[in-house]
Amino acid sequence: MTSANDNMEYDIRATRYEIREYGEVLKMADALKANAVVAQSGGPTGVINASLVGVIEEAGRHPEIENIYGSIHAVVGMVKDDFIDLTNLSAETLELVAASPSSAIGTSRDKPDVEYCARIIEVFKKRNIRYFFYIGGNDSANTAHILNTVADEAKFDIRAFHIPKTVDNDLLVTDHCPGYGTAARFEACALMGDDLDNRALPGVKIDVIMGRDAGFLTAATALGKQRDDDGPHLVYVPERPVSMDKFIGDVDAVMSKLGRCVVTVSEGICDADWVTWAKKLAEQAETDAHGNIQLSGTGALADFLAGQVKSKLKVNRIRADTFGYLQRSFPGIQSAVDVDEARRCGQEAIKLAMEHDNGSVAIRRLGNGADYAVELFRTELSSVAEKTKPMPDEFINADGNGITDAFIEYAMPLVGELPKTEYLGGYPRI
Repeated sequence: MTSANDNMEYDIRATRYEIREYGEVLKMADALKANAVVAQSGGPTGVINASLVGVIEEAGRHPEIENIYGSIHAVVGMVKDDFIDLTNLSAETLELVAASPSSAIGTSRDKPDVEYCARIIEVFKKRNIRYFFYIGGNDSANTAHILNTVADEAKFDIRAFHIPKTVDNDLLVTDHCPGYGTAARFEACALMGDDLDNRALPGVKIDVIMGRDAGFLTAATALGKQRDDDGPHLVYVPERPVSMDKFIGDVDAVMSKLGRCVVTVSEGICDADWVTWAKKLAEQAETDAHGNIQLSGTGALADFLAGQVKSKLKVNRIRADTFGYLQRSFPGIQSAVDVDEARRCGQEAIKLAMEHDNGSVAIRRLGNGADYAVELFRTELSSVAEKTKPMPDEFINADGNGITDAFIEYAMPLVGELPKTEYLGGYPRI
């Protein structure tokens, strides 16, 4: 039997609990009634601006965010106190930005350490910035993680969120990354045209594609194949080493069968000892702030591979291209799925910041083919920061020189419908 005193004690506890909860809610609301900053980091993409627009338009729906600032050139702008006000941009301007490739407010390769982030926090305090949204890859997730930790240690409450972006498609947790679908569409279309060119003037054509650690982008060069003998006939990715003897043997086999050969290789392909061919070629390798060897800014790998084919096979016509930075910011080629998901990821980051202290937005696939659908969810910053995801084994053929139907099924919904082409050279002669 419950006594009157027991009831009285319960009522007091409940009242204290309600007061405590109410007090915390008021405290949090007061603390987070503040400004927000959004920035774009790392390499630009064809849809990174759609994520930016998603952040801007969703921020306007939440009274907790008073103003939304854009940091010019990412963290560089933060330490320099170099911002623009994005709060009242017109709907027309936002749509133009969302449809534009590259980074509308600039980007940076700076890799902030604790001291760097401490300087950023001082600027945040000055401008009453409590919301931080960083659009980028794994290094950007790490920056958000460090900044959040530094803010906690300084007892300065911020909400730090990472929004995924990378043409390499190599972030952990998420099924795929905004930016990949559009870049993959570029690769597919470029190789459709390059293959037709090679049909018209047969020989060996070698194309070097972005992809330091993962082969997703190089694999996408095969998405536009429509005929059995369409190129690329050989596809090499970083996940499988290839000796020069094997490379030459593969090219020779295709040439013997078709009289021509189109090859795509990732910039990060490795020799049999797992050392990249690009590294072996670089006498003085240029590195960025993250310690990455400069691979895309030179045609050395393409020229080297073409030279090897020319010296070892009797081929009259050999050409090589390094696609370089064209792959990231080519206008007019956005994947509709990619731009929609990029925008949604920006919106989701704002929504998550209303309920969580920090995190990274991730994509979960719910269906494929005609039933393709995704949902967005929050994952920990630490689960994405400074890590990369290779292509799964089932996406690469047994010989290590092509891709599988499993990859086609995975990638096609992200790219969208591709152009159709025709070639009359295979019609019967008269």
